[in-house]
Amino acid sequence: MNYENPHRRRNPLTGRWVLVSPNRSARPWQGSVETTENIVPLPEFDPDCHLCPGTLRANGERNPRYNGVFVFDNDFPALMHDVSASFENTPPWKQGMMETGICRVICYSPVHNISAADLDNSSLLSVIDTWENQIVELMSIHDINYVQIFENRGIMMGCSNPHPHGQIWATGSVPCDVESEDYHQAEYMHANGKCLLCDVQKHELAAGERIVLENDHWTVLVPYWAEWPFETMLLPKHHSASLTDLDSEQKNSLAGIWKQLLLSYDNLFNTSMPFSFGWHIVPPDPREAKSWHLHAHFFPPLLRSATVRKFMVGYEMLAESQRDITPEEAAERLRLSID
Repeated sequence: MNYENPHRRRNPLTGRWVLVSPNRSARPWQGSVETTENIVPLPEFDPDCHLCPGTLRANGERNPRYNGVFVFDNDFPALMHDVSASFENTPPWKQGMMETGICRVICYSPVHNISAADLDNSSLLSVIDTWENQIVELMSIHDINYVQIFENRGIMMGCSNPHPHGQIWATGSVPCDVESEDYHQAEYMHANGKCLLCDVQKHELAAGERIVLENDHWTVLVPYWAEWPFETMLLPKHHSASLTDLDSEQKNSLAGIWKQLLLSYDNLFNTSMPFSFGWHIVPPDPREAKSWHLHAHFFPPLLRSATVRKFMVGYEMLAESQRDITPEEAAERLRLSID
């Protein structure tokens, strides 16, 4: 199929459309140019870092001298647990509700100057096991109904500390994007009698043009409907609904493909690729239990180089998302970046 002319593609997980404009990839660039991160090498230990072992955090507490994965409650949480208040939802357009929750930080390693891409499989498995344990613990707490695991990597994505870490936000409500994905996966199951992402993965593995990586248990692909230039999705080959469903072999396989993907990203523009990444697990009361397929989204902002990024502004903010390179080209370039 010829994808070189402007066209739209529908995201079946959300129902939203994206405008694909391959002709724009050759336009001259005289816009914002970012600085390359980490020009000055970071130390293995930074006494001023609030995440390093043994250092004081901003709230005055001292970190333990941890030597593996370390999780703690965020000192400046976006959510608080056990709060209550009422909203006057009048007039009818004026609606609000209290939101309760718990925010945690997960340090991947005690070493300050590395990223998850530098960890060995054993260390990555410890992170994966921690994700699983946190889901189980947090979902057992009263009024917690969803656990969002994510990472903002790089100052371009708003990361305020270079120490390798991610975040966990547990919320009383199921977030909007998860609600939307739940609705559309259930609708697909009702209409077709099959899991949406199982169908997507089966088709993409057969076609190959948007596949970046695969192993015995996992697939990394650039979604047909991707919005960000080098966006990817990570999917288990065996239908699973949550990280808590994975056996030891699947988790070991996940550690391997996660590392491969991060290295491919870093090799693409020879820089520590910034991105936002997160897991979407099944909500506690899905519309259709069999329709939810575990997956992770990676959203890197870089467009042409380590210093030129994609801006979601103008048309994207007022109309619909738009991308300058096709998902097929993005997948090919990521494949070429694999060690």
